[in-house]
Amino acid sequence: MTIERIVRIVAGFFILLSLALAHFSGQADLSQLSWMWFTAFVGLNLLQSGLTNLCPLVAILKKLGFKEATASCA
Repeated sequence: MTIERIVRIVAGFFILLSLALAHFSGQADLSQLSWMWFTAFVGLNLLQSGLTNLCPLVAILKKLGFKEATASCA
């Protein structure tokens, strides 16, 4: 597993954890449709892309002609 994948997993986990803590402490109501669900989508996408190494945005950007970064520090 690469550092990039671990970073995506940790970032997704922390986003979902912060949403869960806000919901269960009463500061956010996830039972209502709100922008919090967009945040949950982003967190879930980060988590799944770290675990599966499949990211829809990367595929879209490649089709649009963007290039992947090369290692800048070794």
